[in-house]
Amino acid sequence: MSASDVAVTGLGLVTPAGLGVAATWEGLCAGVPTAETDPKLSGLPVDFSCRLPGFDPVAELGRRLTWRIDLFTEMALVAAREAVADAGLDPGTWDGARVGVVIGNGSGGNVSLEAEYGKLRDNRISAISPLTIPRSVPNMVAGEIAIDMQALGPNLVTATACASGATALGTARDLLRLNACDIVIAGGSESVCSRIASAGFSQAGALSSRTHDPAGSSRPFDAERDGFVLGEGAGILVLERAEHARARGARVQAHFSGYGATADGHHPTAPDPAGGGVRRAISAALADAGLGVADIDHVNAHGTSTEKNDLAEGRVLRTVFGSPPPVTANKSIIGHCIGAAGAIEAAVTVLTLRHQLIPPTANLHRLDPEIDLDVVTKTARPHRMRAALSNSFAFGGQNAVLVFKAA
Repeated sequence: MSASDVAVTGLGLVTPAGLGVAATWEGLCAGVPTAETDPKLSGLPVDFSCRLPGFDPVAELGRRLTWRIDLFTEMALVAAREAVADAGLDPGTWDGARVGVVIGNGSGGNVSLEAEYGKLRDNRISAISPLTIPRSVPNMVAGEIAIDMQALGPNLVTATACASGATALGTARDLLRLNACDIVIAGGSESVCSRIASAGFSQAGALSSRTHDPAGSSRPFDAERDGFVLGEGAGILVLERAEHARARGARVQAHFSGYGATADGHHPTAPDPAGGGVRRAISAALADAGLGVADIDHVNAHGTSTEKNDLAEGRVLRTVFGSPPPVTANKSIIGHCIGAAGAIEAAVTVLTLRHQLIPPTANLHRLDPEIDLDVVTKTARPHRMRAALSNSFAFGGQNAVLVFKAA
């Protein structure tokens, strides 16, 4: 471990593949897609999504707390509590001033906002909740975690669309390297399984339209892919300065060693087909970690299942690596969780290194002939891994690449 490495000591996950780290890992390794018809989206051109299985926020958090917060905050709190417990930390005894919170989110509480806007549309002004704004503004997810855990250090939300979770982790790592904190609760949370999100993304041509086959709709790198599938979830990592983790005898699950962030400067929604921004992000992350391309044994791809994004990512990986290491795409199973995606996939990358096992990519029946990658399919693949990349790219041309090393 280098002096600049940050320790990953805790994980928390709430995803369509399962509630909790163990259930999510089991679901991803099983390779079974979670997309299904969504009653909330009935009547829309795209009426399916990847939703949480049996999530009961009242049972997890209590009625009083859930009354005042949106789903995206509920998911983050549940994942954060799991991550902190997994790290062997007790918020009742830590120095809260040295604990930060950085959470990625793309759209805030759109579930609550959509419900309240319905009242406004129907001219039921007096029925609009006074909690409309506190429930829906993005920064409240970090604020509520701070309240819940008395994490009193730097507290912020990053918003880089589909890269938000990865950007949050990179920002948290920088805070630790600057010695502004000893511990940062970092990750992402998002639910875009709403009518406005489905309609908007559908109109933009970004969603799969396979209403006859929801489970087969998210198919990264497949020749017949036609768009991504809406998802929801939260991924939280507890990050610590290495010396802090060592001093308290913490179990280090992986080392967060590199972060690279760039902009394409090309188009509001389409990736740069030449992949210049992504190449620079990968190079920056590798340089930050003190590694070369030969040191990377696995890539957790952004892999959205959209035509242009998958093609651009596949070409860049081929250009950068020559012969890329095995690749997987978690969105084939859990859909695209937007602001949470990068954090969930980072946590899965840590688990992949821990277990030395790569979860499969679902629905890849015929690899796009223009994409030359070794994509893990059908069953999980045992593989010796020392280090891995996790890629996240976003509307606005924002790119974030993370490097993790096995503990």
